[in-house]
Amino acid sequence: MNHRGQITILYTLMMAVVVILFVIGIAPTLKIFTEEARAPSSDTAVGLDCGNNSISDYDKATCTAIDINFPFVILALLAMAGIIIGAKVIF
Repeated sequence: MNHRGQITILYTLMMAVVVILFVIGIAPTLKIFTEEARAPSSDTAVGLDCGNNSISDYDKATCTAIDINFPFVILALLAMAGIIIGAKVIF
């Protein structure tokens, strides 16, 4: 492998590490936003009150979508890092 190919592999692995570090950095913030959105409304914040059984079906669907959103975003970003690494290993 020539010098240019070695630099390309190193650059690609650095990009994958940057994506992984981005995921690690953004995960706590996304978790806080998810918890605040699901919480009951208070004087300082407006929440969906997902723990209440008497909310409408639309609010229940929104609560479910918010619950599903957090792991999917994290897994999608980690998959992007895996794809970056896998693309250089295969090709």
